[in-house]
Amino acid sequence: GKKSLRQKIVDELKHYYNGFHLLWIDTTVAARMVWRLLHGQVLTRRERRRLLRTCADLFRLVPFLVFVIVPFMEFLLPVFLKLFPEMLPSTFETESKKEEKQKKKLNAKLELAKFLRETIAEMAKRNKADTG
Repeated sequence: GKKSLRQKIVDELKHYYNGFHLLWIDTTVAARMVWRLLHGQVLTRRERRRLLRTCADLFRLVPFLVFVIVPFMEFLLPVFLKLFPEMLPSTFETESKKEEKQKKKLNAKLELAKFLRETIAEMAKRNKADTG
């Protein structure tokens, strides 16, 4: 059914609270990784990607905070998100946005695989024609 205005506001506040909480957790984990890097330890590929994502999220947080702090500017947030879809830190993404990104990546990978398969088939035909 339809949600009341109060319920929508509560849901949005929970979403922002959870986003900030996840960002705080990611930041503390990233700080530990930086500490390890400074002491000569090597990060795994997964840790390196997480550190880069967290740093990017922290840089994205600055323009996002302007929308949260300035009164009534949060009403412009959907417009800016339409213009700049990567503006939000990753911890503030909804499940539907994450699924949409995954679908786009999967479609791109499928197109690449199709292209490579066709290229290999073409090369095989050429080689067969050259040797035959």
